[in-house]
Amino acid sequence: MSNIQLTVEELNKMQPLDIITSEAVRSRFIQIYDTLWGAGSGLPAYERESIYFNGILRDNDKLQKATRFSIFTSFIDLAVSGLSLEPGVRALCYLQGRNYCIGQDQAGKKIYEGRLVLTISGYGELVLRARAGQIRHADNPVLVYEEDGFSFTDQNGSKQVSYTCNLPHTSNHIVAAYLRIARADGSIDYAVMLEEDWLRLQEYSAKNNRYYDRDKNQWVANPNELYGKGGSGIDSGFLCAKLIKHAFKTYPKVRIGKAELECQQSEEEQQDIDGFYNVDGAQPAQVPKQEVTPFCNQPDMSAGITVDPAKATDGNDDGTF
Repeated sequence: MSNIQLTVEELNKMQPLDIITSEAVRSRFIQIYDTLWGAGSGLPAYERESIYFNGILRDNDKLQKATRFSIFTSFIDLAVSGLSLEPGVRALCYLQGRNYCIGQDQAGKKIYEGRLVLTISGYGELVLRARAGQIRHADNPVLVYEEDGFSFTDQNGSKQVSYTCNLPHTSNHIVAAYLRIARADGSIDYAVMLEEDWLRLQEYSAKNNRYYDRDKNQWVANPNELYGKGGSGIDSGFLCAKLIKHAFKTYPKVRIGKAELECQQSEEEQQDIDGFYNVDGAQPAQVPKQEVTPFCNQPDMSAGITVDPAKATDGNDDGTF
């Protein structure tokens, strides 16, 4: 794809914050961005995203412990996806650390390797799918409260939602949520989540994020607090983000490189796009058993987004290392 050569050995000699600013990585990012998103667009994208990327690493010492190669590929994935790391409550993507079990030592103890992964939020996925021509736009998610009228039907593939907002919402108890999606052919699709759906996800979250309490000598389930504790109910912004994540599971794939979609983090399938990275000495992509060890809070992906493809310049549950 180019004459810009890098080796794993060269990357391993670099400090984490020096990888993105190296001339070889800079040139590689710009070349890929120009190729995929238009000549001349790569340089301003590099200048913008390198600041965001290194700013995140600089503020989080633990993310700097990731392998040098994963830091490099995460940055290149920004060029492949064409998204931005610009922070905000509706961030399109973010950096996430993950521990991978890469084997065992002679005593049978597992050996872990920390890797950096570019994770695309539900909002970023909407941008990708609008840009790919799969959808025209998606309305803001709608939350259905206990007092409201709501029904969902699916007849011969034609989905219909009937919703009546009955105020006031005195219970503050959310029982459903839905997202209206306008497909590229003009037809309408609906994504619907019921309370039983996020309660099931809460159980997965509790299992994935459990920890061992040495004082009590037992494992303790630790679901994401945004699912609600003590009967407080799920956080509304968190539910909107979850709804967007799960809305496109049956849609065709979009180009994301080695990055992860939040809604597909439990899947092991990866795209064969190693040619984008062009690093000598890199082994073919392997997907070893992923061990979830959270230490970084995920950004707040709060409620509501409408995607306008003309203006779009600008991922099971929660596990980070």
